Amino acid sequence: MKMRSLVRTNFLSRWNSVISKGHVPVALSTSLQDRFRVWDNKALFLAGLGLSAIGMTMLDDNMTQLESAPIENKEESNEVEIKITPGEFKADLPTYTLAQVNAHISAKTDGIWVVYKNGVYDITKFIAAHPGGTKILLASGKSIEPFWQIYAAHNHGDVHKILEGLRVGNLDPVDVKALEEERVKKFGAGPYANEPMRHPAMKINSNQPFNAEPPPELLMETFITPNDLFFIRNHLPVPDIDINQHKIEISGIGFGQDGISLSVEDLKTTFKQREVITTIQCAGNRRAEMSQIKQVNGLSWDTTALSTAKWTGVYLSDILAFYGIVDEDEVGIKHCHLEGLDRDITGQAYGASIPIATALDKRKEVLIAYAMNDEPIPRDHGYPLRAIVPGTVGARNVKFLGRIILSDEEYQGFWQQKDYRGFPPNVDYSTQDFHRFAGASIQELPVQSAITEPRTGQTWPLEGSEEVDVMTVKGYAWSGGGRNILRVDVSLDNGQTWQEATLAPEATAQRYGRAWAWTPWTLDIDIPDDIDHLDVVVKAIDSSYNVQPDTINPIWNMRGVLNNAWHRIHVPIQKPLREKDDDEDE
Repeated sequence: MKMRSLVRTNFLSRWNSVISKGHVPVALSTSLQDRFRVWDNKALFLAGLGLSAIGMTMLDDNMTQLESAPIENKEESNEVEIKITPGEFKADLPTYTLAQVNAHISAKTDGIWVVYKNGVYDITKFIAAHPGGTKILLASGKSIEPFWQIYAAHNHGDVHKILEGLRVGNLDPVDVKALEEERVKKFGAGPYANEPMRHPAMKINSNQPFNAEPPPELLMETFITPNDLFFIRNHLPVPDIDINQHKIEISGIGFGQDGISLSVEDLKTTFKQREVITTIQCAGNRRAEMSQIKQVNGLSWDTTALSTAKWTGVYLSDILAFYGIVDEDEVGIKHCHLEGLDRDITGQAYGASIPIATALDKRKEVLIAYAMNDEPIPRDHGYPLRAIVPGTVGARNVKFLGRIILSDEEYQGFWQQKDYRGFPPNVDYSTQDFHRFAGASIQELPVQSAITEPRTGQTWPLEGSEEVDVMTVKGYAWSGGGRNILRVDVSLDNGQTWQEATLAPEATAQRYGRAWAWTPWTLDIDIPDDIDHLDVVVKAIDSSYNVQPDTINPIWNMRGVLNNAWHRIHVPIQKPLREKDDDEDE
C-alpha cells in the first residue's frame, strides 16, 4: 500500500511539473470539474481519461507505457514530437467484438474495457487512485466517444497519448459502423451544434463548453454591462428551451408529495415584478494570476470574469411566502436547491444550493429573473429563467432554471459538493485524498478590485508638452454579501504610499448592506519625467473594513478560486522623440 502511494505521489509530482512548465496549454488544463465530471456517486470514465486521470496513478505496466510516450516541452527537447491519432486501426493488435468489450466491466475479474473509434482500451489500472474510486463507471464496456463529444478537452494530443498507452486491441469493423450510426442518430452534428452567436470581441477561454470574458477596456465603459459583453460561464451545452412550454417545478419540504409548477406567465401575473441591479462574479476571476505562482486547475480567467446587469423578475421569497413558507425553523428547511436544464449525456443537470435563510429574506432580493437589461434573457445567460442571488458567487446564480427544491441538506450534485470550494495553500493534486481538505461551499465572495485600464504591458505614450503628463487609471471594486465599497487605494511604489481613487456616484448611492453592484473607480496619475515605467497597485476596502491581501501566496489554492490579492499592472512609458537642433545636423 505504501509503495502504491509512493508511485502515485511521484507520478503526480511529475505531472504537476509538466503543467507548471507549460507543457499543457491552459485551455486544456481548464476545469477538470467541467470536462472530466464525477456526478453524485458515479465516476464517469471521461474523468478517468481526462486530466484528473492523467493526474492519477499509473501502476505497473501502465506506468511503463506512459513513460514510453512522454509529454515533451518543445522548447527544451530536440526530439521531433510524434502526433498520435487515437482510435486508428492497428494491424498488429487483436480484434474484439463489442459483445466481448461489454463483458469487461469488472476490475476484479476481466478488467474494465472501453471503446474509442476503432480502438479497444483497458482502463482498469487508471481507476485505482481516481477521485471517483471504484464506483460504477458509466462508460464501462461501452464507447467513450459520446462523452468526449460533450467534454471536448479530451481532444488533445496529450490526452491521446495517455489513451493509446492503454490500447489492447481493435474493435470489429461491423461494431465500429454500428456505434457510429448510433452516435449520429443520437447527437446529429453534436451537442454543441445549436450554440448561440457570441460577440467577436469576447476573449474565449474554452469553446466547448463556451466560456468567455470581455476585453478589460470595454468592461467599464458603462455601469451596466451590455448583454453581448456580459461574461459567459457555461458548464454544459446551452439548451434551447421553448418559453411557452417551460414550467419551473417547486418541491421539497412544505410542498407536499407532488409540488407545484409555474409557467413564466404565471410568474408575471401572480407575483409583483421586481428589479435588481447586481454584479455576478465567477469564483475563478483572476485565476490566471494565481497560476503564475503555481499551476492551478480551471479556466484561465483574467480580470473580467464578472459583469453587471439589471435583472427583472419576482422575488423567490414572495413565491415561497405565497405557498406558506416563511419560517425556516418551523418546517426544518436548511437549503434551497436550484437546478438548471443544462444536462450532460447521462441526464444529470447543473445544480447548486443556497442557504434557505438567503432565499427567504426579502432583503437579500433573490430573484427568479425573466429579463436582463430590459430584454428576454439571452440563451448564454439562462433563458428563459435564471436564479439571481445578489452578493453570491456566480455558480449559485443558476441558469436555465427548471427546479427549486427545499431540503434539509445541500444539493448533492458535483458542482455543489466537489467544485467551488476553497483549499488550503499547502494542498494540491498530489496530496493523498485531497478532497477531504476542501472547505465549505463558496457563497459570498471576498472584497475585490482590479485595474481594467491600462492593461499590464500596454505602453503609455507621453505627449511631450510642457504640462505634466497624466495617466488615467480605471477599474472596479466589489464585495460579496452586499457590502459597500468604502475606499479604493492606488499605489505607485508597491504599497509604500497610496492615493485615493474617485468612486462612481451610482455605486456609492447603493443602500447599506445591499450594494449588489460593483463600484467603478478612476484616478489620474501624474507621470514623473525621469521614469520609463509605472508599476500600479490597487486595493479596496469594504464596509466591514475587509481589505485585500497584498500577495497571492497566502491565498493560493489548487482550484484557483477566491483570488482577491492586490491587483498589479506594469506600464512601460514611451517618451516622445526629441527633435534635433540645427547644430546637431552639422
